[in-house]
Amino acid sequence: MNLITHVLIGIFIQILCFKFFTFPLNFLLTVFIAFLSHFIVDALAKITYHTPEPHWDDKFWVSWNITVRVSGYIAIFLFFPYYLGMLFANLPDIWDWVIVRRIQKRRNINGKTDYHHSNFFHRIVDKIREKTLFWLPNWNYKKFGVIPEILIVINLIIAIILLR
Repeated sequence: MNLITHVLIGIFIQILCFKFFTFPLNFLLTVFIAFLSHFIVDALAKITYHTPEPHWDDKFWVSWNITVRVSGYIAIFLFFPYYLGMLFANLPDIWDWVIVRRIQKRRNINGKTDYHHSNFFHRIVDKIREKTLFWLPNWNYKKFGVIPEILIVINLIIAIILLR
């Protein structure tokens, strides 16, 4: 899924952990559950518009990606006190997209990255998806796949408002 979804999941998890647990369990559970949430949320990305490769020539793809990226940055700014949940909910993407793939690109002479290299957390996501969510439709290339992610984001926003 996209940045905004992971950010909101991290916020939701931190609010719950800090509401129901005391120190140090609230911190430890936030870190652990937020990190694990990334794998579950990304496994569900099969039912969203989430093409594995960029489509710069498609205005819808560009608009959607700008929207989810900018809204994610705005949420990080607005909810910065929940940085722990946000950070750990996004840590697999930070590792895979920001660190490992940059290193891997430098190692490849032809500029192509092996996106299934064993260092990537997203191999685990693929296995979870294949073993448990094989029955879900694949809407990664369907533009109406934005609807499930929008609904998830709306529900998370409502839950966060009600919990705060």
